[in-house]
Amino acid sequence: MEKRLAILCTEEEFSPKIHFFDDLALFEEEIANNAWDTWQAFALRLRAEELAQRQGGEELLVLTELKERWEQVGLIPYEHQIATVKRVINEMHGRAILADEVGLGKTIEAGMIIKEYILRGVVKKVLILTPASLCRQWAAELSQKFALYPVIARGPMDWKRYDLIVCSLDTAKKEENRRELQAIPFDLVVVDEAHKLKNPATLNHGLVSGLKKRFFLLLTATPFQNDLKELFNLISLLRPGQLGNYRAFRRRFMKDKRETQNTAELRSLLQEVMIRNRRGPRIQLPPRRVATLPLLPSPVEKEFYQAVTDFVRREYRRQQQAAVNPLTLLTLQREVCSSSFAAAGTLYKLCTKSGETDGTRIVTLLEKAAALKENAKMNLVEAILSQLEKEKVLIFTEFRATQQYIGSRLQRKGIPVLSFDGTMSASKKDFTIHRFRTDPRYPVLVCTEAGGEGINLQFCRTMINYDLPWNPMRLEQRIGRLHRLGQTREVYVYNLVTTGTIEEYLLQLLIEKVRLFDRVIGNSQRIIDYFTKSSFEARVMEALINTENDAELSERFTALGAEIEEELRRAQTDRPAGFALLDELSTGENELH
Repeated sequence: MEKRLAILCTEEEFSPKIHFFDDLALFEEEIANNAWDTWQAFALRLRAEELAQRQGGEELLVLTELKERWEQVGLIPYEHQIATVKRVINEMHGRAILADEVGLGKTIEAGMIIKEYILRGVVKKVLILTPASLCRQWAAELSQKFALYPVIARGPMDWKRYDLIVCSLDTAKKEENRRELQAIPFDLVVVDEAHKLKNPATLNHGLVSGLKKRFFLLLTATPFQNDLKELFNLISLLRPGQLGNYRAFRRRFMKDKRETQNTAELRSLLQEVMIRNRRGPRIQLPPRRVATLPLLPSPVEKEFYQAVTDFVRREYRRQQQAAVNPLTLLTLQREVCSSSFAAAGTLYKLCTKSGETDGTRIVTLLEKAAALKENAKMNLVEAILSQLEKEKVLIFTEFRATQQYIGSRLQRKGIPVLSFDGTMSASKKDFTIHRFRTDPRYPVLVCTEAGGEGINLQFCRTMINYDLPWNPMRLEQRIGRLHRLGQTREVYVYNLVTTGTIEEYLLQLLIEKVRLFDRVIGNSQRIIDYFTKSSFEARVMEALINTENDAELSERFTALGAEIEEELRRAQTDRPAGFALLDELSTGENELH
Protein backbone atom coordinates (compact mmCIF):
# COMPACT_ATOMS: atom_id res chain seq x y z
CA MET A 1 0.00 0.00 0.00
CA GLU A 2 1.39 3.36 -0.99
CA LYS A 3 2.25 5.64 1.91
CA ARG A 4 0.44 8.98 1.93
CA LEU A 5 1.54 12.19 3.61
CA ALA A 6 -0.92 14.13 5.86
CA ILE A 7 -0.63 17.93 5.96
CA LEU A 8 -2.62 20.40 8.13
CA CYS A 9 -3.99 23.34 6.14
CA THR A 10 -5.23 26.63 7.67
CA GLU A 11 -7.24 27.65 4.64
CA GLU A 12 -10.16 28.73 6.87
CA GLU A 13 -9.56 30.49 10.17
CA PHE A 14 -9.03 27.99 12.97
CA SER A 15 -10.74 25.26 10.92
CA PRO A 16 -7.84 23.02 9.85
CA LYS A 17 -8.39 20.60 6.97
CA ILE A 18 -6.42 17.45 6.23
CA HIS A 19 -5.13 17.07 2.65
CA PHE A 20 -3.52 13.85 1.44
CA PHE A 21 -0.83 13.89 -1.30
CA ASP A 22 0.48 10.88 -3.13
CA ASP A 23 2.92 13.03 -5.10
CA LEU A 24 5.57 14.77 -2.98
CA ALA A 25 6.53 16.95 -5.96
CA LEU A 26 2.99 18.33 -6.10
CA PHE A 27 3.17 19.14 -2.39
CA GLU A 28 6.47 21.02 -2.91
CA GLU A 29 4.90 22.95 -5.80
CA GLU A 30 1.98 24.02 -3.60
CA ILE A 31 4.41 25.29 -0.96
CA ALA A 32 6.33 27.23 -3.60
CA ASN A 33 3.09 28.86 -4.73
CA ASN A 34 2.27 29.95 -1.11
CA ALA A 35 -0.88 27.85 -1.03
CA TRP A 36 -0.65 27.74 2.76
CA ASP A 37 0.28 30.28 5.39
CA THR A 38 3.62 29.87 7.05
CA TRP A 39 3.79 28.77 10.69
CA GLN A 40 4.91 32.32 11.56
CA ALA A 41 1.79 33.76 9.92
CA PHE A 42 -0.43 31.32 11.80
CA ALA A 43 1.27 32.18 15.10
CA LEU A 44 0.77 35.89 14.44
CA ARG A 45 -2.93 35.37 13.74
CA LEU A 46 -3.32 33.34 16.92
CA ARG A 47 -1.57 36.07 18.90
CA ALA A 48 -3.86 38.69 17.37
CA GLU A 49 -6.88 36.71 18.55
CA GLU A 50 -5.47 36.52 22.08
CA LEU A 51 -4.80 40.26 22.10
CA ALA A 52 -8.36 40.94 20.94
CA GLN A 53 -9.62 39.08 23.99
CA ARG A 54 -7.32 41.19 26.17
CA GLN A 55 -8.45 44.51 24.72
CA GLY A 56 -7.49 47.26 27.12
CA GLY A 57 -4.73 45.22 28.72
CA GLU A 58 -5.26 44.57 32.42
CA GLU A 59 -8.01 47.18 32.76
CA LEU A 60 -11.62 46.05 32.79
CA LEU A 61 -14.07 47.95 30.62
CA VAL A 62 -16.96 46.92 32.87
CA LEU A 63 -15.63 49.02 35.77
CA THR A 64 -16.03 52.31 33.92
CA GLU A 65 -19.03 51.31 31.82
CA LEU A 66 -21.19 50.41 34.84
CA LYS A 67 -19.74 52.74 37.49
CA GLU A 68 -22.76 55.05 37.56
CA ARG A 69 -25.25 52.18 37.48
CA TRP A 70 -23.53 50.42 40.35
CA GLU A 71 -23.64 53.60 42.42
CA GLN A 72 -27.40 53.79 41.82
CA VAL A 73 -28.11 50.19 42.83
CA GLY A 74 -25.56 50.11 45.66
CA LEU A 75 -23.26 47.48 44.18
CA ILE A 76 -19.67 47.55 45.39
CA PRO A 77 -17.24 45.54 43.25
CA TYR A 78 -14.84 44.03 45.77
CA GLU A 79 -11.14 43.56 45.14
CA HIS A 80 -11.41 39.78 45.09
CA GLN A 81 -14.17 39.97 42.49
CA ILE A 82 -12.18 42.26 40.22
CA ALA A 83 -9.10 40.05 40.59
CA THR A 84 -11.18 36.97 39.76
CA VAL A 85 -12.58 38.53 36.58
CA LYS A 86 -9.12 39.59 35.40
CA ARG A 87 -7.68 36.16 36.04
CA VAL A 88 -10.51 34.32 34.28
CA ILE A 89 -10.17 36.49 31.18
CA ASN A 90 -6.41 37.02 31.02
CA GLU A 91 -5.03 33.75 32.38
CA MET A 92 -7.77 31.13 32.09
CA HIS A 93 -9.07 32.33 28.70
CA GLY A 94 -12.69 32.30 29.80
CA ARG A 95 -12.89 28.70 31.03
CA ALA A 96 -12.94 28.45 34.83
CA ILE A 97 -14.62 27.05 37.92
CA LEU A 98 -15.66 29.83 40.30
CA ALA A 99 -15.66 28.04 43.66
CA ASP A 100 -15.95 30.91 46.14
CA GLU A 101 -17.42 30.11 49.54
CA VAL A 102 -21.14 30.76 49.98
CA GLY A 103 -22.01 34.45 50.07
CA LEU A 104 -18.88 35.88 48.44
CA GLY A 105 -20.51 36.88 45.17
CA LYS A 106 -19.99 34.22 42.49
CA THR A 107 -23.03 35.55 40.61
CA ILE A 108 -21.55 39.06 40.55
CA GLU A 109 -18.23 37.70 39.27
CA ALA A 110 -19.99 35.79 36.49
CA GLY A 111 -22.06 38.85 35.58
CA MET A 112 -18.91 40.96 35.34
CA ILE A 113 -17.26 38.38 33.08
CA ILE A 114 -20.30 38.18 30.78
CA LYS A 115 -20.54 41.98 30.52
CA GLU A 116 -16.78 42.39 30.00
CA TYR A 117 -16.73 39.91 27.12
CA ILE A 118 -19.77 41.57 25.52
CA LEU A 119 -18.13 45.02 25.83
CA ARG A 120 -14.98 43.65 24.18
CA GLY A 121 -17.06 42.34 21.31
CA VAL A 122 -15.92 38.73 21.64
CA VAL A 123 -19.17 37.32 23.06
CA LYS A 124 -22.71 37.60 21.73
CA LYS A 125 -24.57 34.30 22.24
CA VAL A 126 -24.79 33.45 25.98
CA LEU A 127 -26.56 30.58 27.77
CA ILE A 128 -26.96 30.54 31.56
CA LEU A 129 -28.13 27.24 33.08
CA THR A 130 -29.35 27.31 36.66
CA PRO A 131 -31.80 25.57 39.02
CA ALA A 132 -35.38 26.59 38.24
CA SER A 133 -35.71 28.44 41.55
CA LEU A 134 -32.85 30.80 40.61
CA CYS A 135 -33.85 31.73 37.04
CA ARG A 136 -35.71 34.88 38.06
CA GLN A 137 -32.94 35.90 40.42
CA TRP A 138 -30.34 35.58 37.66
CA ALA A 139 -32.48 37.61 35.25
CA ALA A 140 -33.02 40.31 37.88
CA GLU A 141 -29.32 40.50 38.81
CA LEU A 142 -28.22 40.83 35.19
CA SER A 143 -30.79 43.49 34.35
CA GLN A 144 -30.46 45.59 37.50
CA LYS A 145 -26.69 45.45 37.94
CA PHE A 146 -25.26 44.83 34.45
CA ALA A 147 -27.78 46.36 32.02
CA LEU A 148 -28.16 42.94 30.42
CA TYR A 149 -31.68 41.80 29.63
CA PRO A 150 -31.93 38.02 29.31
CA VAL A 151 -34.92 35.97 28.29
CA ILE A 152 -35.98 33.11 30.55
CA ALA A 153 -36.34 30.39 27.93
CA ARG A 154 -39.23 27.95 28.00
CA GLY A 155 -38.92 25.97 24.78
CA PRO A 156 -37.26 25.35 21.40
CA MET A 157 -38.46 28.60 19.82
CA ASP A 158 -36.38 30.66 22.26
CA TRP A 159 -32.94 29.16 21.68
CA LYS A 160 -32.10 30.69 18.31
CA ARG A 161 -34.26 33.79 18.63
CA TYR A 162 -32.45 35.36 21.60
CA ASP A 163 -28.76 35.97 22.31
CA LEU A 164 -28.87 36.12 26.13
CA ILE A 165 -30.77 33.21 27.63
CA VAL A 166 -31.42 32.04 31.19
CA CYS A 167 -32.83 28.54 31.43
CA SER A 168 -33.36 25.92 34.11
CA LEU A 169 -31.33 22.75 33.83
CA ASP A 170 -34.53 20.72 34.07
CA THR A 171 -36.01 22.51 31.06
CA ALA A 172 -32.83 22.38 29.01
CA LYS A 173 -32.23 18.65 29.45
CA LYS A 174 -35.62 17.62 28.05
CA GLU A 175 -35.02 15.68 24.86
CA GLU A 176 -36.61 18.17 22.46
CA ASN A 177 -34.72 21.09 24.05
CA ARG A 178 -31.40 19.28 24.43
CA ARG A 179 -31.17 18.49 20.73
CA GLU A 180 -31.79 22.11 19.77
CA LEU A 181 -29.35 23.51 22.32
CA GLN A 182 -26.52 21.16 21.42
CA ALA A 183 -26.79 22.23 17.77
CA ILE A 184 -26.22 25.92 18.58
CA PRO A 185 -22.68 27.35 18.88
CA PHE A 186 -22.65 29.45 22.07
CA ASP A 187 -19.95 32.03 22.76
CA LEU A 188 -20.32 31.58 26.52
CA VAL A 189 -22.06 29.00 28.71
CA VAL A 190 -22.50 29.57 32.46
CA VAL A 191 -23.73 26.82 34.81
CA ASP A 192 -24.79 27.76 38.35
CA GLU A 193 -24.86 25.13 41.13
CA ALA A 194 -22.44 23.19 38.92
CA HIS A 195 -21.96 20.41 41.50
CA LYS A 196 -25.14 18.99 39.95
CA LEU A 197 -22.89 17.96 37.04
CA LYS A 198 -20.52 15.81 39.10
CA ASN A 199 -21.94 12.51 37.83
CA PRO A 200 -21.22 11.82 34.12
CA ALA A 201 -24.09 9.34 33.99
CA THR A 202 -26.74 12.03 34.55
CA LEU A 203 -28.75 13.95 31.96
CA ASN A 204 -27.40 17.21 33.44
CA HIS A 205 -23.83 16.22 32.66
CA GLY A 206 -24.73 14.84 29.23
CA LEU A 207 -26.50 18.06 28.28
CA VAL A 208 -23.66 20.39 29.29
CA SER A 209 -20.84 18.23 27.90
CA GLY A 210 -22.60 18.18 24.53
CA LEU A 211 -22.99 21.96 24.24
CA LYS A 212 -20.84 23.85 21.72
CA LYS A 213 -19.15 26.55 23.77
CA ARG A 214 -16.15 28.83 23.36
CA PHE A 215 -16.04 30.16 26.92
CA PHE A 216 -17.31 28.16 29.89
CA LEU A 217 -17.94 29.05 33.54
CA LEU A 218 -18.94 26.63 36.29
CA LEU A 219 -20.16 28.10 39.59
CA THR A 220 -20.22 26.03 42.79
CA ALA A 221 -19.17 26.46 46.41
CA THR A 222 -18.71 22.68 46.70
CA PRO A 223 -16.64 21.28 43.79
CA PHE A 224 -16.77 17.97 45.61
CA GLN A 225 -18.43 16.69 48.76
CA ASN A 226 -17.86 12.98 49.27
CA ASP A 227 -15.42 11.72 46.65
CA LEU A 228 -12.46 13.20 44.77
CA LYS A 229 -13.88 11.60 41.64
CA GLU A 230 -16.52 14.35 41.70
CA LEU A 231 -13.75 16.92 41.45
CA PHE A 232 -12.13 15.00 38.60
CA ASN A 233 -15.43 14.86 36.70
CA LEU A 234 -16.03 18.59 37.08
CA ILE A 235 -12.51 19.57 35.98
CA SER A 236 -12.65 17.16 33.04
CA LEU A 237 -15.97 18.64 31.92
CA LEU A 238 -14.42 22.10 31.93
CA ARG A 239 -11.06 21.17 30.41
CA PRO A 240 -10.78 17.55 29.22
CA GLY A 241 -7.35 16.10 29.89
CA GLN A 242 -6.38 18.65 32.54
CA LEU A 243 -6.08 15.84 35.11
CA GLY A 244 -5.44 13.02 32.63
CA ASN A 245 -7.84 10.08 32.53
CA TYR A 246 -9.48 8.86 35.73
CA ARG A 247 -7.25 5.80 36.08
CA ALA A 248 -4.13 7.97 35.96
CA PHE A 249 -5.71 10.57 38.28
CA ARG A 250 -6.62 7.95 40.86
CA ARG A 251 -3.19 6.34 40.73
CA ARG A 252 -1.26 9.62 41.01
CA PHE A 253 -3.42 11.83 43.25
CA MET A 254 -5.76 9.68 45.39
CA LYS A 255 -4.92 7.77 48.58
CA ASP A 256 -8.60 6.98 48.90
CA LYS A 257 -11.76 8.69 47.77
CA ARG A 258 -11.34 11.61 50.22
CA GLU A 259 -7.56 11.77 50.77
CA THR A 260 -5.01 13.17 48.31
CA GLN A 261 -1.38 12.44 47.56
CA ASN A 262 1.13 14.44 45.49
CA THR A 263 -0.98 17.32 46.74
CA ALA A 264 1.30 20.16 45.63
CA GLU A 265 1.19 18.95 42.02
CA LEU A 266 -2.58 18.51 42.12
CA ARG A 267 -3.02 21.96 43.64
CA SER A 268 -0.96 23.46 40.84
CA LEU A 269 -3.17 21.80 38.21
CA LEU A 270 -6.34 22.96 39.93
CA GLN A 271 -5.12 26.55 40.14
CA GLU A 272 -4.99 26.64 36.35
CA VAL A 273 -8.77 26.19 36.11
CA MET A 274 -10.28 27.00 39.51
CA ILE A 275 -10.56 30.13 41.67
CA ARG A 276 -11.72 29.82 45.27
CA ASN A 277 -12.10 32.95 47.40
CA ARG A 278 -12.54 32.37 51.13
CA ARG A 279 -13.33 34.48 54.13
CA GLY A 280 -10.26 35.94 55.81
CA PRO A 281 -8.91 39.14 57.34
CA ARG A 282 -8.92 41.41 54.29
CA ILE A 283 -12.62 42.28 53.85
CA GLN A 284 -15.05 42.41 56.74
CA LEU A 285 -18.80 42.28 56.61
CA PRO A 286 -20.44 44.75 58.99
CA PRO A 287 -21.16 43.30 62.45
CA ARG A 288 -24.46 41.64 63.13
CA ARG A 289 -26.09 42.39 66.46
CA VAL A 290 -28.46 39.73 67.76
CA ALA A 291 -30.99 40.25 70.53
CA THR A 292 -32.99 37.38 72.00
CA LEU A 293 -36.27 38.69 73.38
CA PRO A 294 -38.08 36.22 75.67
CA LEU A 295 -41.74 36.88 76.31
CA LEU A 296 -44.36 35.42 78.61
CA PRO A 297 -47.42 33.93 76.94
CA SER A 298 -50.84 34.90 78.20
CA PRO A 299 -52.53 32.29 80.41
CA VAL A 300 -54.86 31.33 77.55
CA GLU A 301 -51.91 30.98 75.13
CA LYS A 302 -50.01 28.84 77.63
CA GLU A 303 -53.02 26.57 78.12
CA PHE A 304 -53.47 26.18 74.36
CA TYR A 305 -49.77 25.42 73.79
CA GLN A 306 -49.76 22.75 76.50
CA ALA A 307 -52.97 21.15 75.20
CA VAL A 308 -51.59 20.93 71.63
CA THR A 309 -48.25 19.58 72.87
CA ASP A 310 -50.01 16.87 74.91
CA PHE A 311 -52.08 15.93 71.85
CA VAL A 312 -48.97 15.72 69.67
CA ARG A 313 -47.13 13.55 72.22
CA ARG A 314 -50.06 11.19 72.62
CA GLU A 315 -50.66 10.76 68.88
CA TYR A 316 -46.97 10.42 68.06
CA ARG A 317 -46.53 7.64 70.62
CA ARG A 318 -49.43 5.68 69.15
CA GLN A 319 -47.33 5.25 65.96
CA GLN A 320 -49.17 2.84 63.64
CA GLN A 321 -52.46 3.31 65.50
CA ALA A 322 -52.22 7.10 65.39
CA ALA A 323 -55.00 9.00 63.63
CA VAL A 324 -52.56 11.68 62.45
CA ASN A 325 -49.52 11.43 60.18
CA PRO A 326 -46.22 12.03 62.10
CA LEU A 327 -45.16 14.77 59.66
CA THR A 328 -48.44 16.58 60.29
CA LEU A 329 -47.83 16.33 64.03
CA LEU A 330 -44.36 17.81 63.60
CA THR A 331 -45.85 20.68 61.57
CA LEU A 332 -48.55 21.25 64.20
CA GLN A 333 -45.98 21.47 66.98
CA ARG A 334 -43.97 24.04 65.01
CA GLU A 335 -47.14 25.99 64.20
CA VAL A 336 -48.22 26.28 67.83
CA CYS A 337 -44.84 27.86 68.59
CA SER A 338 -45.51 30.38 65.82
CA SER A 339 -49.12 31.43 66.40
CA SER A 340 -52.48 30.06 67.43
CA PHE A 341 -53.76 30.98 63.96
CA ALA A 342 -51.24 28.76 62.19
CA ALA A 343 -52.08 25.83 64.47
CA ALA A 344 -55.83 26.40 64.09
CA GLY A 345 -55.65 25.85 60.32
CA THR A 346 -54.02 22.43 60.69
CA LEU A 347 -56.39 21.46 63.51
CA TYR A 348 -59.38 22.29 61.31
CA LYS A 349 -58.07 20.08 58.48
CA LEU A 350 -57.47 17.24 60.95
CA CYS A 351 -60.97 17.62 62.34
CA THR A 352 -62.56 17.16 58.91
CA LYS A 353 -60.66 13.89 58.40
CA SER A 354 -60.95 12.35 61.89
CA GLY A 355 -63.38 9.90 63.36
CA GLU A 356 -65.82 10.79 66.11
CA THR A 357 -63.51 10.09 69.09
CA ASP A 358 -60.46 11.81 67.68
CA GLY A 359 -62.60 14.56 66.23
CA THR A 360 -63.99 15.44 69.64
CA ARG A 361 -60.50 15.96 71.07
CA ILE A 362 -59.50 18.12 68.08
CA VAL A 363 -62.68 20.21 68.37
CA THR A 364 -61.74 20.95 71.97
CA LEU A 365 -58.37 22.24 70.77
CA LEU A 366 -60.06 24.32 68.08
CA GLU A 367 -62.28 25.92 70.70
CA LYS A 368 -59.20 26.91 72.69
CA ALA A 369 -57.65 28.39 69.53
CA ALA A 370 -60.83 30.34 68.78
CA ALA A 371 -60.65 31.94 72.23
CA LEU A 372 -57.31 33.51 71.27
CA LYS A 373 -57.96 36.76 69.41
CA GLU A 374 -54.41 38.11 69.81
CA ASN A 375 -50.93 36.66 70.43
CA ALA A 376 -48.42 38.16 72.88
CA LYS A 377 -45.61 38.16 70.30
CA MET A 378 -47.29 40.95 68.35
CA ASN A 379 -47.10 43.28 71.33
CA LEU A 380 -43.32 42.88 71.21
CA VAL A 381 -43.23 43.38 67.42
CA GLU A 382 -45.10 46.66 67.75
CA ALA A 383 -42.74 47.79 70.52
CA ILE A 384 -39.71 47.08 68.32
CA LEU A 385 -41.19 48.88 65.31
CA SER A 386 -42.04 51.94 67.40
CA GLN A 387 -38.31 52.39 68.11
CA LEU A 388 -37.19 52.03 64.48
CA GLU A 389 -38.03 55.28 62.75
CA LYS A 390 -37.50 55.33 58.96
CA GLU A 391 -35.96 51.85 59.00
CA LYS A 392 -36.97 49.08 56.65
CA VAL A 393 -37.82 45.96 58.67
CA LEU A 394 -38.03 42.36 57.47
CA ILE A 395 -40.24 40.03 59.53
CA PHE A 396 -39.78 36.30 58.92
CA THR A 397 -42.26 33.57 59.75
CA GLU A 398 -42.57 29.97 58.61
CA PHE A 399 -46.34 29.98 58.10
CA ARG A 400 -48.75 31.91 55.90
CA ALA A 401 -51.48 32.01 58.56
CA THR A 402 -49.05 33.74 60.91
CA GLN A 403 -47.99 36.06 58.08
CA GLN A 404 -51.61 37.07 57.50
CA TYR A 405 -52.16 37.70 61.22
CA ILE A 406 -49.03 39.87 61.47
CA GLY A 407 -50.07 41.87 58.41
CA SER A 408 -53.65 42.47 59.57
CA ARG A 409 -52.55 43.44 63.09
CA LEU A 410 -50.01 45.99 61.80
CA GLN A 411 -52.49 47.38 59.28
CA ARG A 412 -54.95 47.97 62.14
CA LYS A 413 -52.20 49.91 63.89
CA GLY A 414 -51.73 52.09 60.83
CA ILE A 415 -48.45 50.49 59.70
CA PRO A 416 -48.50 49.69 55.95
CA VAL A 417 -47.19 46.19 55.26
CA LEU A 418 -46.06 44.26 52.20
CA SER A 419 -46.38 40.47 52.12
CA PHE A 420 -44.02 38.10 50.33
CA ASP A 421 -44.59 34.35 50.03
CA GLY A 422 -43.98 31.35 47.81
CA THR A 423 -47.42 31.45 46.16
CA MET A 424 -46.72 34.77 44.40
CA SER A 425 -45.81 34.91 40.72
CA ALA A 426 -42.24 35.80 39.81
CA SER A 427 -43.26 39.20 38.46
CA LYS A 428 -45.24 40.01 41.61
CA LYS A 429 -42.26 39.03 43.75
CA ASP A 430 -40.02 41.38 41.76
CA PHE A 431 -42.54 44.20 42.06
CA THR A 432 -42.94 43.67 45.82
CA ILE A 433 -39.19 43.76 46.47
CA HIS A 434 -38.86 46.89 44.29
CA ARG A 435 -41.64 48.63 46.21
CA PHE A 436 -40.17 47.64 49.57
CA ARG A 437 -36.79 49.01 48.53
CA THR A 438 -37.94 52.28 46.96
CA ASP A 439 -41.29 53.27 48.52
CA PRO A 440 -40.94 54.91 51.96
CA ARG A 441 -44.65 54.32 52.62
CA TYR A 442 -43.96 50.61 53.18
CA PRO A 443 -41.52 50.13 56.06
CA VAL A 444 -42.29 46.44 56.73
CA LEU A 445 -42.04 43.29 54.63
CA VAL A 446 -43.52 40.12 56.15
CA CYS A 447 -41.92 37.14 54.48
CA THR A 448 -42.49 33.39 54.70
CA GLU A 449 -39.70 30.84 54.60
CA ALA A 450 -40.53 29.65 51.08
CA GLY A 451 -40.89 33.19 49.78
CA GLY A 452 -37.53 34.27 51.12
CA GLU A 453 -35.42 31.77 49.21
CA GLY A 454 -32.92 33.46 46.92
CA ILE A 455 -33.85 37.10 47.60
CA ASN A 456 -31.16 39.67 48.43
CA LEU A 457 -32.13 42.58 50.68
CA GLN A 458 -28.86 44.31 51.55
CA PHE A 459 -30.66 47.68 51.55
CA CYS A 460 -32.43 46.52 54.73
CA ARG A 461 -30.58 45.90 58.00
CA THR A 462 -33.23 44.93 60.55
CA MET A 463 -34.85 41.51 60.85
CA ILE A 464 -37.39 40.11 63.28
CA ASN A 465 -37.60 36.32 63.54
CA TYR A 466 -41.20 35.99 64.63
CA ASP A 467 -40.73 32.25 64.95
CA LEU A 468 -37.71 29.96 64.70
CA PRO A 469 -37.14 27.27 62.08
CA TRP A 470 -36.05 24.02 63.69
CA ASN A 471 -33.02 23.76 61.42
CA PRO A 472 -30.11 26.17 62.09
CA MET A 473 -29.22 26.27 58.39
CA ARG A 474 -32.58 27.83 57.54
CA LEU A 475 -32.13 30.42 60.28
CA GLU A 476 -28.69 31.26 58.92
CA GLN A 477 -30.20 31.57 55.43
CA ARG A 478 -32.76 34.03 56.75
CA ILE A 479 -30.05 36.24 58.21
CA GLY A 480 -28.08 35.86 54.98
CA ARG A 481 -30.79 37.76 53.09
CA LEU A 482 -29.47 40.89 54.84
CA HIS A 483 -26.00 40.04 56.15
CA ARG A 484 -24.10 39.37 52.94
CA LEU A 485 -21.65 41.00 50.55
CA GLY A 486 -22.98 44.45 49.67
CA GLN A 487 -24.34 45.20 53.15
CA THR A 488 -22.72 48.42 54.37
CA ARG A 489 -24.39 48.85 57.79
CA GLU A 490 -24.65 46.90 61.01
CA VAL A 491 -27.35 44.24 60.86
CA TYR A 492 -29.80 43.85 63.74
CA VAL A 493 -31.59 40.55 64.34
CA TYR A 494 -34.37 40.20 66.91
CA ASN A 495 -35.37 36.66 67.91
CA LEU A 496 -38.76 36.37 69.58
CA VAL A 497 -39.05 33.34 71.83
CA THR A 498 -41.96 32.31 74.05
CA THR A 499 -40.83 31.04 77.44
CA GLY A 500 -41.95 27.60 78.51
CA THR A 501 -42.03 26.25 74.94
CA ILE A 502 -39.69 24.00 72.96
CA GLU A 503 -38.72 27.16 71.07
CA GLU A 504 -36.92 28.36 74.20
CA TYR A 505 -34.83 25.19 74.47
CA LEU A 506 -34.05 25.24 70.75
CA LEU A 507 -32.80 28.83 70.78
CA GLN A 508 -30.64 28.15 73.82
CA LEU A 509 -29.11 25.20 71.95
CA LEU A 510 -28.39 27.32 68.85
CA ILE A 511 -26.79 30.12 70.88
CA GLU A 512 -24.71 28.08 73.32
CA LYS A 513 -23.73 25.00 71.31
CA VAL A 514 -23.92 25.89 67.63
CA ARG A 515 -22.91 29.50 68.42
CA LEU A 516 -25.00 30.32 65.38
CA PHE A 517 -24.98 34.08 65.82
CA ASP A 518 -21.21 34.28 66.45
CA ARG A 519 -20.08 32.41 63.34
CA VAL A 520 -20.97 32.14 59.69
CA ILE A 521 -22.06 28.53 59.70
CA GLY A 522 -21.81 28.33 55.92
CA ASN A 523 -18.01 28.26 56.27
CA SER A 524 -18.10 24.60 57.24
CA GLN A 525 -19.36 22.14 54.65
CA ARG A 526 -19.27 19.43 57.31
CA ILE A 527 -21.70 21.35 59.51
CA ILE A 528 -23.92 22.08 56.53
CA ASP A 529 -23.99 18.35 55.81
CA TYR A 530 -24.70 17.52 59.45
CA PHE A 531 -27.77 19.73 59.67
CA THR A 532 -29.09 18.80 56.23
CA LYS A 533 -28.54 15.03 56.38
CA SER A 534 -29.12 14.15 60.04
CA SER A 535 -32.82 15.15 60.06
CA PHE A 536 -32.24 17.67 62.81
CA GLU A 537 -35.95 18.58 62.99
CA ALA A 538 -36.74 14.94 63.71
CA ARG A 539 -34.17 14.96 66.53
CA VAL A 540 -35.84 17.99 68.09
CA MET A 541 -39.25 16.33 67.78
CA GLU A 542 -37.88 13.12 69.30
CA ALA A 543 -36.66 15.08 72.31
CA LEU A 544 -40.13 16.51 72.81
CA ILE A 545 -42.03 13.26 72.37
CA ASN A 546 -39.87 11.14 74.67
CA THR A 547 -40.05 13.44 77.67
CA GLU A 548 -42.76 14.12 80.22
CA ASN A 549 -41.66 17.41 81.76
CA ASP A 550 -39.32 20.37 81.40
CA ALA A 551 -36.50 18.75 83.36
CA GLU A 552 -36.39 15.72 81.04
CA LEU A 553 -36.65 17.96 77.99
CA SER A 554 -33.69 19.99 79.23
CA GLU A 555 -31.63 16.81 79.63
CA ARG A 556 -32.44 15.73 76.08
CA PHE A 557 -31.36 19.07 74.64
CA THR A 558 -28.18 18.99 76.71
CA ALA A 559 -27.28 15.64 75.15
CA LEU A 560 -28.09 16.93 71.66
CA GLY A 561 -25.94 19.98 72.32
CA ALA A 562 -22.99 17.80 73.33
CA GLU A 563 -23.32 15.86 70.06
CA ILE A 564 -23.29 19.10 68.05
CA GLU A 565 -20.24 20.39 69.93
CA GLU A 566 -18.39 17.19 69.08
CA GLU A 567 -19.33 17.56 65.41
CA LEU A 568 -18.08 21.15 65.42
CA ARG A 569 -14.81 20.02 67.00
CA ARG A 570 -14.35 17.38 64.32
CA ALA A 571 -15.07 19.93 61.63
CA GLN A 572 -12.09 21.93 62.85
CA THR A 573 -9.61 19.11 63.52
CA ASP A 574 -10.58 16.12 61.41
CA ARG A 575 -10.90 17.37 57.86
CA PRO A 576 -9.76 15.04 55.06
CA ALA A 577 -6.82 16.31 53.03
CA GLY A 578 -9.05 16.49 49.97
CA PHE A 579 -11.17 19.18 51.61
CA ALA A 580 -8.11 21.08 52.82
CA LEU A 581 -6.87 21.09 49.23
CA LEU A 582 -9.68 23.44 48.21
CA ASP A 583 -8.88 25.80 51.07
CA GLU A 584 -5.22 25.88 50.05
CA LEU A 585 -6.18 27.13 46.60
CA SER A 586 -6.89 30.45 48.31
CA THR A 587 -4.04 32.27 49.99
CA GLY A 588 -3.37 35.89 50.72
CA GLU A 589 -5.34 38.00 48.29
CA ASN A 590 -8.13 35.42 48.02
CA GLU A 591 -8.91 35.36 51.73
CA LEU A 592 -11.78 37.54 52.92
CA HIS A 593 -13.69 38.10 56.09
